[in-house]
Amino acid sequence: RIPVALFALFILTVPLRGQAEPEGQPDPWQPIRMFVWEGEGTAEGQGGSGTVRRSYSFVLQDRFLYEKNISTYRHKEKNKAGEVHEHWSFFSHDRKRALLVLRQFHQEGFVNWYVMNKEATKPVKLVFDSEGFENFSNSWRARETYEILSNNEFVETFELAAPRGAFETYSRNNFKRVAK
Repeated sequence: RIPVALFALFILTVPLRGQAEPEGQPDPWQPIRMFVWEGEGTAEGQGGSGTVRRSYSFVLQDRFLYEKNISTYRHKEKNKAGEVHEHWSFFSHDRKRALLVLRQFHQEGFVNWYVMNKEATKPVKLVFDSEGFENFSNSWRARETYEILSNNEFVETFELAAPRGAFETYSRNNFKRVAK
């Protein structure tokens, strides 16, 4: 009888898939819900210029927003062959801190993790500041900024700051929704 009672207690305490936040609680995903689409666009930055393709979807019982990104940079003097860069990202909601968290996994082996900067974030501008890196110096800082131009377009700016330095733009990507 005790195992059955424990099982029943477990079932009653496990949230259901897609369960809404309790009434009166704001939707923690609201700032990034508009990203649930596929987009393509242009990439500019230290890697050169090129094209970028990205998709977003909720995964693992709608607990994470998954992003898949492929950037293709044209050849340039320093890199005659050009470059293809791929990364995957996962947004999650840290209930304890009441913050959105962003983790990026790059093909080069870097893992960057960020938290939403509540003070800098506005309804049409989302700012994520780095908390740390894997396989990169933690004395650096990084920032991801998403400027929402419309429901069908946004600009993403990635900035890096060397130790004790100011942020410098590393790349800027403009995305437009792709019709399915």
